[in-house]
Amino acid sequence: MKVASGYLIDSDVLITAKNRYYAFSICPGFWESLLVRHAQGMVHSIDRVRQELLLGRDDDDLVQWVSREVPNEFFLASDGSIVIEAFSEIMLWITRHTQYQDVAKAKFATGADGWLVAHGVATKKIVVTNEQPRPEARSDIKLPDVCDAFSVQYEDTSAKGAERGGRR
Repeated sequence: MKVASGYLIDSDVLITAKNRYYAFSICPGFWESLLVRHAQGMVHSIDRVRQELLLGRDDDDLVQWVSREVPNEFFLASDGSIVIEAFSEIMLWITRHTQYQDVAKAKFATGADGWLVAHGVATKKIVVTNEQPRPEARSDIKLPDVCDAFSVQYEDTSAKGAERGGRR
């Protein structure tokens, strides 16, 4: 088993936190703690997640937080050779995986999820997502299923995820 060296946050974790239980006006400490943990080297995300987050409205609290408060170093770059090599292997696996429909493969190829797994491979960090595994799925490729295929640890933010300590 790999020793994890921190966490990689998926966009759905931040979006859900903002929309459901950690709104900026209600719980600013959550957002501050992410930046503190980042300064300690424990929490990051990736450039592709940043791009997804910035697609929101300019007056959205999360867009403003990412634009104004989050240091650029929070979002790891996806242009390193180890990350690119891992992403290539992941996409080859996806392409050869006959279970998935072509539309699911195309959607996965253009999103951040494959890059998150590639960073997990390269950095040994734990991917944090709200997605749940669905290994039988055909029309959607779930981040936890790809993490499992490439031995990348992941956790979700639910109480159930915390109880089981994430998947390996």
